Amino acid sequence: MACRISELVLDCADPERLAAFWSEVLGYVELGREDDGSIEIGPPDAGFGGPQPTLILSPSSDPRTGKLPLHIDVSPTDRDQEAELPRLLALGARPVDIGQGDDVTWHVLSDPEGNEFCLLRRRIPPV
Repeated sequence: MACRISELVLDCADPERLAAFWSEVLGYVELGREDDGSIEIGPPDAGFGGPQPTLILSPSSDPRTGKLPLHIDVSPTDRDQEAELPRLLALGARPVDIGQGDDVTWHVLSDPEGNEFCLLRRRIPPV
C-alpha cells in the first residue's frame, strides 16, 4: 500500500486573493468553503480525490518568518516555459532571487503573498 498527496494546505492572510491566483495558475475552480474562511480549489472535472491534489487556502494571521520549507513546482501544459512566464507574472507572480544563479532551467517566483514556487522548463501533458 502507498499514499498519495490528496490536498495541500497553505496558510495565508487573504484566502480569496490566493484562491483566485492559484485557480488561474493551475486552471482550478473553487470546490468549497469552510466556516473558518478556508477555500478549497481543485481540478474542475475531478475535485478532491482526483489525480491532482486540491489546494486549501486557510486563513492565518501568524506572520511568516522566512522561507517556507516546502514549495510548489509547476510545469506548463499548453505552451512552453517562456510563454508561460509572462502569463504568471500578469496574474501577480513576482520573480524571486534565492541565489539560484543564471544557469538554472527554472524560474523562481512568488505568489501574491510571497510564497515561493518554481516554473519548470519541461512541458507536461494536462491530466
